Amino acid sequence: MDLFCGIGGFRFAIQTASKKNGYTPECVLSSDIDTAAQNAYEANFGDRPVGDITKVEANDVPDHDILLGGFPCQAFSIIGDGRGFDDTRGTLFFDVARILKEKKPRAFVLENVKQLRGHDHGRTLDVILKTLFELGYWVDYRILNALDFGLPQKRERILIVGFLEGTQGNFTWPKPNPDSMIPLEEILEDDRDVPKEYFASEKILLSRKDAVAGKKLPKGRSIWHENKSGNISALPYSCALRAGASYNYLLVDGKRRLTMREMLSLQGFPKTFKIVCNYSETRKQAGNSVPVPMITAVVNEVLKVMKNQTSDSAHLPTARSSAAVHQESLPIVF
Repeated sequence: MDLFCGIGGFRFAIQTASKKNGYTPECVLSSDIDTAAQNAYEANFGDRPVGDITKVEANDVPDHDILLGGFPCQAFSIIGDGRGFDDTRGTLFFDVARILKEKKPRAFVLENVKQLRGHDHGRTLDVILKTLFELGYWVDYRILNALDFGLPQKRERILIVGFLEGTQGNFTWPKPNPDSMIPLEEILEDDRDVPKEYFASEKILLSRKDAVAGKKLPKGRSIWHENKSGNISALPYSCALRAGASYNYLLVDGKRRLTMREMLSLQGFPKTFKIVCNYSETRKQAGNSVPVPMITAVVNEVLKVMKNQTSDSAHLPTARSSAAVHQESLPIVF
């Protein structure tokens, strides 16, 4: 199940990881409330996500082996009283929890912003983990950075992985590799091919140059980042793409905004990804998406465990796997 699916970062990840593990993935339900994201998802995967997941009854969700989702982290209205599942009501995490409770998939992978770990002095994450544990899952989490998984984008995210209790096997987190980052030159387009409207005004260009005067600039291409204090950093990678930031907070070589293709590439989407939305919509989608290679690495480790598990039907919400474990291509339902 592809919850809060956006434009399909998790789906690309599980498709790639499935090939490595001999699985044939089948998505039984995707969901996102944003119409533009639905349009992009449908254009690239051929099926349209349902809208508001809060309107979907848990028993109407098809059986699935793995639930995937980057759930929005809304502030919890009730927190820290030890009420577990009930504490999550009024938040979108509750919809993850009620589906897990009803369908009991074998595993899940959830993603959120790094700040979730410290939200409300850690109590929010405590309630999330407690809820998942009470639903019968072994749970672990880790903060990972897209920079360590090949992308030239500093994007730290919390990943939460769960298996039905007793089925976690030898799950291990993927090892970060700081040397794996591909250079910006492989992602950024030639300025001569970029329309003039992407270039910043003369006033902004001069202010950026003044801000980095006397600073050592990276060799080769760079992305200049303006933080909330107005300080400018020229880096050989991008800072985290954000959906709602100023249009000029990231400037390629201090000159222009990122193109739609460049933003998608910084998140690891393939060049074959079809862009069917306008600039503002695509910018929001890229900023809300997940770094595909990092998610792929995590999902790959989850599928390794699932592949090595026995085909005991007590651990499988569907009967497909028990009949197919000896086939060359195993089904995995999400």
